[in-house]
Amino acid sequence: MSRLGERVEDFTRRVNEVIVSRPRGVIVAFLLVTAVFAGGLTAVTTETDATGGFTDDLPEQEALDAINDEFDDPFEADEETTQLIHDGNDVLTRGELLNSLRLLERIDSRDDLRMDSANGPATLVAQSLDPTATTPAEQRRAVERATSSEIRQVVRQLSENPQFTAIVSDDFNENHASASTSITVVSHDVPRGFSDDDLQDVQTTIGELADDEPADIRAFGPGVINSEFANIIGDSLAIVMPVLVVMLLGFLVVAYRDPIDLALGLLSLLMTIVWTFGFLGLSGIPFDQQMISVPVLLLAVGVDFGIHNINRYREETVKGIEPIPAMRIAANQLVIAFVIVTVTAVFGFGANIVSDLGPIRNLGIVSAIGIVFTFLTFGLFLPATKLEVDRIRERYGVPEFNSTPIASEDSTLGRLLSVSVTVGRKAPALLVVVLLLVGGGMGAYGMGVDTSFEQEDFLPPEEEAWYVEHIPEPFAPDEYTVTGTINLLDERFDANQDESITIFVEGSFEEDHALEALTSPDDDPPGTLAIGPGGQADAQSIVTVIQSHAENDEEFAALVARNDRSGNGIPDRNLDRIYDELFASSAGPQAEQFLTDDRRGAQVEYTVEAGASQAEVSEDGAEHAADFRYTATATGQLVIFDAITQIIFESAIQGLILALILTTVFLVVSYGVLEGKPMLGIVNVFPIAIAVAWLIGTMRYLGMPLNALTGTILSIAIGIGIAYSVHITARFIDEYNASGDTYTSLRTTLSGTGGALTGSMLTTALGTGSLALAVTPVLGDFGFLMAMSVVYSFVAAIVALPPALFLWDRFTTSGPRPNRSDDGLAAAGDD
Repeated sequence: MSRLGERVEDFTRRVNEVIVSRPRGVIVAFLLVTAVFAGGLTAVTTETDATGGFTDDLPEQEALDAINDEFDDPFEADEETTQLIHDGNDVLTRGELLNSLRLLERIDSRDDLRMDSANGPATLVAQSLDPTATTPAEQRRAVERATSSEIRQVVRQLSENPQFTAIVSDDFNENHASASTSITVVSHDVPRGFSDDDLQDVQTTIGELADDEPADIRAFGPGVINSEFANIIGDSLAIVMPVLVVMLLGFLVVAYRDPIDLALGLLSLLMTIVWTFGFLGLSGIPFDQQMISVPVLLLAVGVDFGIHNINRYREETVKGIEPIPAMRIAANQLVIAFVIVTVTAVFGFGANIVSDLGPIRNLGIVSAIGIVFTFLTFGLFLPATKLEVDRIRERYGVPEFNSTPIASEDSTLGRLLSVSVTVGRKAPALLVVVLLLVGGGMGAYGMGVDTSFEQEDFLPPEEEAWYVEHIPEPFAPDEYTVTGTINLLDERFDANQDESITIFVEGSFEEDHALEALTSPDDDPPGTLAIGPGGQADAQSIVTVIQSHAENDEEFAALVARNDRSGNGIPDRNLDRIYDELFASSAGPQAEQFLTDDRRGAQVEYTVEAGASQAEVSEDGAEHAADFRYTATATGQLVIFDAITQIIFESAIQGLILALILTTVFLVVSYGVLEGKPMLGIVNVFPIAIAVAWLIGTMRYLGMPLNALTGTILSIAIGIGIAYSVHITARFIDEYNASGDTYTSLRTTLSGTGGALTGSMLTTALGTGSLALAVTPVLGDFGFLMAMSVVYSFVAAIVALPPALFLWDRFTTSGPRPNRSDDGLAAAGDD
């Protein structure tokens, strides 16, 4: 061991000596810190916009924000709308129209709902019957006075009105005057600065009013979506945490087999959660859906530390060693392993900090800090508390219920775990090569895994899972409608819900060639934009506004014709005068949506091919923007979501590589400094690399993409999974230094530490797997994959480490070693 290694061990011994000699002081210090962090719990805020945080600082989002700023009048009030989705056998009957109007009348009577106007089939029918009916009450009376046949006649007449056909479903039948679904848009008169929370309150209240109606009418809008996002967080925690606690209790009862030790473990877990979420509140980081995974991850690591601590302590006490010397031995042996596990876990979790996406960065920060807290509570607080409690038990004669370790060499579990040692000794090189080939193949296959980012990832499924109906109050989740509404709109309004992108063009649009330059790229657009006649683009711009107004205004048409030298309907001189006339006309408000007041910015909206992927549309949008003579930028939700998708994939790979490099370097340096055996660091990383390769291969095979949360799984899997290799190696080194025999050391390690690892694996896998019960698919997928990564890491450590350690012993050790002889090996092989 080097001098530095000796200093490190000397420091850890001094720390451990404080724990065993002054346990009360340690306990008091931790309780005081817990009180401080408990105060931060009240400052925790919840992020209800599940996708909003991902777009922060994104160039594509900044371009869209710039468009909104350019084309919105800062002195006008904001306009907010709520959609009322009316579904039924036929929503255009007299009775159903009256149901819609009664709801509008109730909304209009509430000043706090700020209704300014409403536009829907019921209002259009009522105004066709009585043009003077401007309020919902007047419109209701107009429909009440009409007969069913008169209503049908008006609906047939409105079938020629694009405004009407746009808000009824695709199954609208003109002859029968029927449709299964309709949309009514309620506009709200709101002051400038009307917040998202205010809109959420308004739309939630409207939804409650709609629920009271006999018809199937539901409110829909950003406020409703954010409200459900907020409920999802609470409901997911209410489902997952009790299940997690029950599972942990079950396995901890088996692992500890002593109610007092069980209580100490749970107290340490609780303290870890309080510290972590107290930090969350004090730091100002919001709690979002991704953060639901943090307590599960911390509990998983905490359980691992707790089981190892108590189990190692018991291995010494069953030998008759007194508590303080036993804890000193256990702590001195485990603290280095705990430090290594903590640092590597911080590397694995914290690697997500490199992501360009805010929520993923926040997850990396909070989980990395939480792992440090976990080490402190289980590495310092738990041993001190265990010693103090045992003193009290001895003083008052409280019996120990079961103080034996989980497994031993003589137990069935111990013998089963050590099988890989016997197999690995016979052909270690062959086994390592086979494992490398299989792992490499799975990794190569897994690199074709899909990546996605969709709003639906954060929403609950339309159909509730089978177990939801069996959840008792108050844990039962709310009823969710957003996903069903989105699916209904996609199904019934497919023809009216075209996907689109926007291209923002910057330049001087008073130059003679400006409008020609704005339209010329549309003659030969890329594939997903070529949906117009003759393969042209279907675009809406200041040019289409000019042409539309010219069709309705002869004087304006003449002005355009006089300034159209090419005769193609696009003016190419005196554009400043044409703009002045257009903006002063009835088409002015529409023109303001496509050309800025200073005439130096224009936006063009393109309808894209139905069913085209985000990647295809984004690529074609960027290609089309490059064809403009002026500076042009493609943006819109499809483009933004595709940019996020690419960042998720890049973040996943960068996080994986960073975690692997940092972990490998740290382990090589650690084992080199502490034991003079740097190659053990490479050996440690070997199993986790195989486990991650299997994990990403499994993701592709099961069709589970890298998304907003599962994109973090690869580096997190390293952070959690490396613990199994580290604990085995740490125990192996101690046994190896004592005996010098690899085979005997591995058998002792896997039958002793392997038992604790098995208990830790079961609790961690089932604990993280409980996330599969969460309301949203993104959390469910993460929980399932997290459980798989734990199982893979455990199996890889048990199967891959023994042959790797045999090879390490063969190539790094030469000359005679103590207690190692052919007779000794033969005797060990007879076990």
